[in-house]
Amino acid sequence: MLKITIICAIIGHILCGVCDCLLGYSKKGRLNLKDVKDPEKMKEMFADMPLSFPMTSIILGTFSILLFSFGYFGLCYWMKDFSVLSANIMLIASLLFLIPIVAHHIICGFVEWFYIKLGRTDEVRTSVLDFQKKTISTMFAGYLGLLVFLVTLFVMVVSGKTSLPAWGCIFNTLVFMIPMISTKIPAKGNVCGALMFIGLLIML
Repeated sequence: MLKITIICAIIGHILCGVCDCLLGYSKKGRLNLKDVKDPEKMKEMFADMPLSFPMTSIILGTFSILLFSFGYFGLCYWMKDFSVLSANIMLIASLLFLIPIVAHHIICGFVEWFYIKLGRTDEVRTSVLDFQKKTISTMFAGYLGLLVFLVTLFVMVVSGKTSLPAWGCIFNTLVFMIPMISTKIPAKGNVCGALMFIGLLIML
């Protein structure tokens, strides 16, 4: 059963990575934070982006997060055999990660959808970015939950308190993110999440 939940997590992270790309790329190339700060560059970047991109990202992204949630809950259940306290911490952290991150993903999709739908004017840009800034706490809450989950998992494995060898701690999103964070690889979080679960699938 654990392996099934891990496979779900791998598929979910891959799909969610695709959804991130739908929001982050247009026919003009990759959208970055510098473009968002420049009204003209942002207008140009979204000029040819179909409305189907953000809408598909919202729907498929919500499903993909649901799918990879099975992997996180599966690891919580697995951890119970070694530490009930750690398992409970990971469970609470999973909920703190998954619930807000669904909201954050939907918000990001709707911000782009409304910006394109309403004509990419400066007024629309100001309104949607203001809305995104006021709801950014969903992102911070989600990533805080993920951080607690990953640190707890890392500590338990590296200390030899699970059935995995201590070196198995390398199969952790945080470990993969360190060398990847400075690269231009898209959807880094989901790539690292998929790699973590692929490694755990092999080890477990």
